[in-house]
Amino acid sequence: MRAVVTEGVRAMAMLERPEPESPGPREVIVAPEATGLCGSDFHLFAGELSDEAGGSEFPRIQGHEVAATIVAVGAGCREELRPGRRVALYPLHACGECYPCRVGRPNTCENFKLIGVHLDGGLQERLAIGQDQVFPITAEDPAVASLAEPVSIAVRAVNRGRIAAGEKVAVLGAGPIGQAVALVARERGAEALVVDLQESRLALAREIGAETLQWSGHDEVVAHARRWAGAGGPPVAVDATGLAAPVAAMLEMVASAGRAVQVGMSNQEVPLRVGLLTEKEIDILGVSCCGPDEFGEAVGVVERNGALLARMVSHQFALGEAPDALRYAMENPSEVMKVVIRGE
Repeated sequence: MRAVVTEGVRAMAMLERPEPESPGPREVIVAPEATGLCGSDFHLFAGELSDEAGGSEFPRIQGHEVAATIVAVGAGCREELRPGRRVALYPLHACGECYPCRVGRPNTCENFKLIGVHLDGGLQERLAIGQDQVFPITAEDPAVASLAEPVSIAVRAVNRGRIAAGEKVAVLGAGPIGQAVALVARERGAEALVVDLQESRLALAREIGAETLQWSGHDEVVAHARRWAGAGGPPVAVDATGLAAPVAAMLEMVASAGRAVQVGMSNQEVPLRVGLLTEKEIDILGVSCCGPDEFGEAVGVVERNGALLARMVSHQFALGEAPDALRYAMENPSEVMKVVIRGE
């Protein structure tokens, strides 16, 4: 079978790999139909993935945002898993033994493994995977089905932020994760204000039902968000950029006793006046991957909002074009929302 293999830093090639053998007990073999690319793919490809995030291990078949069709089913699998059924893949494997796993938070497992990062992922024609990672999904478009994974991060962010009906939440960053956070928050009955540099991205946020603001600087954005929310600022603010300036704005704008949710990733450092934390007694909540139940929630979000989410898929490439697709996405961030690699 064909597989797109990242052989080293910025070195990717289409190679022949052996097909998986018959599935073992509680295992399925799937044919990836659509695999989304995200920032962690870029960092792995560039050799920049931090040790805390798993590092860059080569050779590796990338791709953790995967929609696929079941090809074969092993003994002992759930009855709903049958050949021909479309599924979304939950990419995280937890060890079950470390402290986070023991206290019921396996999504932050100290020894976690992700398909596409530590294990081979979706950029290949066949993939063997355990049944616990496989979630049936009814989305008609495989590209939309592949969005279950990024939407699952949004579900986790909304859950961590305890966003409730009637609350106002400011979301900094209108990329795929920020859009999905606004969508899930709106489904929970919250109001959302989405902030971004690009008007084209804000237009999509307005279709989701959010109010929008074009980034014009820290002070202006903080003042606008506090006026919008009233009563001292938004009770919840979410950063989906990982950039220092929006993170600082998030901490400044959130209301006293509010929740600041960090979902964007980077190695940037943010200068912080310590008194800001004690004066406002805010909760700062980091977001990692989701848990399996939250992935199931994300599948439902995708199934209910397929037409809206389809707008997030800005570019599609064939499997054989994956190296060009990855480079294009990395070199043209202002033109790209979500790049999807289609199976062939």
